[in-house]
Amino acid sequence: MTDVSSDPSIVALRAARLRAQGLVGGFASPAAALERLVCVQAQDLAAAKWVIGARVPGSSEAAVESAIDDRSLLRSWPMRGTLHFVEPSMLRPILRLTAARLMQRASKIHLDEGIDDAVHAAARAVAIRELEGGRSASRDELQAAWAAAGIPIEGQRGYHLIWRLAIEGLLCCGPVDTRARQRFVLLDEWSPAGSGEPGDADETLGLLFTGYARGHGPVSARDFAWWTGLTLTQARLGASAAGDSVVAVGDERFVAADADPGPARSAPSRHVLAPFDEYFLGYGDRTAFCSPADAGRVVPGKNGLFLPILVADGEVVGTWRRAPERRGSTAIELAPFSGSVDADEFAPAFERWAGFWSTTLGEVTVRQG
Repeated sequence: MTDVSSDPSIVALRAARLRAQGLVGGFASPAAALERLVCVQAQDLAAAKWVIGARVPGSSEAAVESAIDDRSLLRSWPMRGTLHFVEPSMLRPILRLTAARLMQRASKIHLDEGIDDAVHAAARAVAIRELEGGRSASRDELQAAWAAAGIPIEGQRGYHLIWRLAIEGLLCCGPVDTRARQRFVLLDEWSPAGSGEPGDADETLGLLFTGYARGHGPVSARDFAWWTGLTLTQARLGASAAGDSVVAVGDERFVAADADPGPARSAPSRHVLAPFDEYFLGYGDRTAFCSPADAGRVVPGKNGLFLPILVADGEVVGTWRRAPERRGSTAIELAPFSGSVDADEFAPAFERWAGFWSTTLGEVTVRQG
């Protein structure tokens, strides 16, 4: 467990973050959850549905998919080069901040894959032809159209073409196709730009920093730089541009000016969170809720694949895994980091998880050793 688990300042920090993230109190709808969090990593679509669902009491997978299809939850690659759910009005402004840096980082990969300006232009023209008029295409269908036009898509080339067209704001993910996939659409048709979008970089940085502080706070500029993939200089500019919308707490951290002050210690709570959940992934410094050694157990292969986590009173105390569903029932195994975890304490949270996925909760066991 975290070495400072009983430090009053750390306990208060966890309590504030649980409230900010909606893990205590919750939100009325998936759209309200995303409005608060601004961006939610969504490389794994199924996991991202539960990131939203865990914050919307009584919600279901169907409710999250409905919010995707009604365009309240927009999914693309706004930052860190990774798929996120993003509040629709912020996608284009964020891309204007991040796209050049993302493209620079990807330049060698694109060179190795043979994606030059001519290939990019040809792929763009085919994508527009296939999708314009409100149509959509699966990844396989889009890549087949490129192959038919003489654009090779072997290996990871097809994926990188999609990624590049999304980074420049042409494509985004559209209607739900399967539990784990969406179809691709033209961004300007699926989610047209609105008049209320921020117009310049400073305004966007200020709004984004404020949104991050509101949905994750208390946070530091370094946390914000990690979360967005921007430089620390840009992060500090964001804190400055936020102005009176954020308030400094302590030496380094900020909260939104309209944040719920709440009690310094939350009532006891247990949460079963998805891989890549914002409570773990949304901060550059995770030591307030998970020791470095235990953080390594959340990503055991050091390969960027995160395990689902158990959170007790704001502290990450273990991981968990589900068994394949059998006869409509799903068993769960808990893997505590140290000491023991009471499975009964987490049972209500798993009941909510099972209800979200329309399954019945089976036996909840604790791994021994």
